[in-house]
Amino acid sequence: MTGCGAVTGTAPRNAPSATTPTPGDPATAAAPGPPGGADTARPAGPPGGGQTAQGRAGAEPRPPALIPGLGPRTLAWIPDNARQVLVVTGRGRDANRSEAVLHTHTGSGWQAGPSWPARNALKGWTDDHRAGDLRSPVGVFTLGDAGGLLPDPGTELPYDRSDGFAVSGTGFAGEPLAGSFDYVVAIDYNRVPGTSPLDLTRPLGADKGGGIWLHVDHDGPTQGCVSLAERHMRDLLRALDPDLHPVIVMGDAGSLSR
Repeated sequence: MTGCGAVTGTAPRNAPSATTPTPGDPATAAAPGPPGGADTARPAGPPGGGQTAQGRAGAEPRPPALIPGLGPRTLAWIPDNARQVLVVTGRGRDANRSEAVLHTHTGSGWQAGPSWPARNALKGWTDDHRAGDLRSPVGVFTLGDAGGLLPDPGTELPYDRSDGFAVSGTGFAGEPLAGSFDYVVAIDYNRVPGTSPLDLTRPLGADKGGGIWLHVDHDGPTQGCVSLAERHMRDLLRALDPDLHPVIVMGDAGSLSR
């Protein structure tokens, strides 16, 4: 399985059942980089987590308006040039249901889009994600690469249409996984930005996981990804604009409010 807790190797066409996750299955981590790196945003949580996108020379001033629900620490980790912020707020530290809202900066402040129901990992959230822990990583990460089993729905992001996104099996609630990867946006956590979501390079190593995506909801919790209804994934793909340097801010409400 290449996403939502993917193991290393070539991209398979079928994924194992989420009811029997492979021991050591990666679920994601942020790749390291020096301050000012352009590849991903700094994750929330203790040092050692991931790449930074803060403090770029010549970066535009941060917008003055705040985004509801985000505290000063989380806001400080959003890159200065980000003008699209997808906020995924978990209902609780150990909850696997959440809410997603895309905020776009208009020049005078942040404008929130509609609220979309979302799901996250089976056991909730963590500041220190490890392979196979069945928790989604808390943090701020860039969004730059998309793909899926279905044709490009009209996104401006680079889009890899591939049969490698085919998946089968059942999830934690016995729900079918088929179609989960019809549309995917890679979350830049322990991956190389600028590559297909199917790329298996893990800069921090397999123990920190890999393959954390936004993907189509299969009516059950994920291994580490964030999932949205198919129509909302299409809306998101059409809305994301690489010129606006989109990022995702994800985690439980308590963590994001710090």
